[in-house]
Amino acid sequence: MSVQSRYAHCAGYEVHYMDWGTTLGPDAPVVVAWHGLARTGRDMDALAQFLVGQGFRVICPDTIGRGFSQWSRDPKAEYCLRFYARLARELFDVLGIARAHWVGTSMGGAIGTVCASGLFEPSMRGRIASLVLNDNAPQLADAAIERIKSYAGTLPVFDTLGQLEQFFRAAYAPFGWLSDAEWRKLTETSTRRLSNGRVTPHYDPAITQQFTEHHDDYRLWAHYDVLDLPVTLLRGVDSDLVLAPTAREMQTRGPGARGLLEWVEVPGCGHAPALNVQTHFDAVLRCLRRG
Repeated sequence: MSVQSRYAHCAGYEVHYMDWGTTLGPDAPVVVAWHGLARTGRDMDALAQFLVGQGFRVICPDTIGRGFSQWSRDPKAEYCLRFYARLARELFDVLGIARAHWVGTSMGGAIGTVCASGLFEPSMRGRIASLVLNDNAPQLADAAIERIKSYAGTLPVFDTLGQLEQFFRAAYAPFGWLSDAEWRKLTETSTRRLSNGRVTPHYDPAITQQFTEHHDDYRLWAHYDVLDLPVTLLRGVDSDLVLAPTAREMQTRGPGARGLLEWVEVPGCGHAPALNVQTHFDAVLRCLRRG
């Protein structure tokens, strides 16, 4: 499998990304696969491997404050969608990506939405060919946001990797089915060892300032309404973040009103589907082929 771990300088930070399909050649269509709030680009490994087999080059970044990317020097100002859109735009520019498909889980979907709208970064308008929103919508349930803040804002610390894995299995049970090997990989790609030898999740706890300093950051109807591209909403059947009434409203506005929205209910998942089984792959691929 042709994959490289690489770094780019974007928006004043060193940004890590996995580059899948590097041997496909310069004409291969590009997919940007962006992770959720407290996760990393390695969550997209299974999807990326599948898409490479379909002839796509796949770029999976770590947002600043996560994984191997630098942490923000100004968390209040920079842990927000407007800055993440700048990060994405500069990544496109640095990598010479003129146009790409976008697959985003949760926060990654929101970043894709604001990039595709061009309201924050006008030069991104028209550079997103299709958009997969993996359990993300222009309006999120307040109760679920409070739940996410409750576990993401304070980093747990454990003596062993096994203990951290058990924490992840409980916290991310709504991801749906993962094999034991996938749970172990999720843990190993999400772990940071502290100076005292203990282990903790690999992100900056200040990322939750997005919610405390930017209260309306995830109210994205203004961005969604101007989208004129194929969009697929993958909604976990048991999602507490994207509620069914919101999905129905999406069908009547923006790309939904233009006949460009496919709404797929994903059984056995809450927030958010892990994008690791064939039914997930097939839904993503349908969207890419519409773009």
